[in-house]
Amino acid sequence: MAAVPQDILDRIRSLERQVRELTGRSQMRPALDKILHGDITIGEGGQLFAETPGGQRTFIVGQTPQGDWGVGIGRENGTAALTVGDDVNDEAQMIRIWNRDRESQNVIVMDDAYSDRFLGRPWIPFPMYPTANSAMENTTSWQYAWIGRMPAQNAVAVLNFSSIASAGGQARITYVAPGNSERLLETWTLPANTWVNKTFTVPLDDAEWGDAVLFQIEHRNSATTGAVETRMFNAYTRNTFNTGEAPDIPARTAAAAAAPAAVEEDLATTPESPVEPGLRRVDE
Repeated sequence: MAAVPQDILDRIRSLERQVRELTGRSQMRPALDKILHGDITIGEGGQLFAETPGGQRTFIVGQTPQGDWGVGIGRENGTAALTVGDDVNDEAQMIRIWNRDRESQNVIVMDDAYSDRFLGRPWIPFPMYPTANSAMENTTSWQYAWIGRMPAQNAVAVLNFSSIASAGGQARITYVAPGNSERLLETWTLPANTWVNKTFTVPLDDAEWGDAVLFQIEHRNSATTGAVETRMFNAYTRNTFNTGEAPDIPARTAAAAAAPAAVEEDLATTPESPVEPGLRRVDE
């Protein structure tokens, strides 16, 4: 007859206790408040939200209702703070920073919806400086009245000014992009003793962000006895309002973008030199 251990009851009680522990642990849900050594993927149109106890969303990431993929960061009071994603131009994926006004939130910082190379907001003052001939007499030759030069920030420049000539005259404005000759935007006539107001909205063609662009306003009298004067009211740069205002890309930028493609195409069409198998001298 096999020997029965004297502590058999203690062993059975220990096994029962371990079974109960294992059974309890198998039914416990693991804590879901940490992710260690792994990734989370939000895809197929999904979104991830973070909300306050009051239901205000402070973080959103995933596919937006507009169909693009973006990120949104909100304030605790429910106002937007920063968004990446665009409801105007689906391909732009604009980044926008919003003010705190709950009644009517406005974008105070953003890139440009229709021009990938430029700042959208804030709008930047464009410095225009008067010359000694901004008001002049007794000459019929063209003279500079106002000149301004600054690094391009926004995509579009807006200049508003007015000219008057006592005996009649003319005025004109030119734009100069880096590496380009000056471009005449318009020449107009000044009737005698009549203020002529002008507002020019000019896309900064052939310029990259940070390139120095130049505007020049000139005027002249129709008679040597006349006097002419030009006054600048405001000048600034702003974001584009539509695709038609997007500046032309500089030729050097287009050439640089086309160069890698041209090299790849050339390599693809150039036959390799045949190499015959076998040993050769080093100097061959």
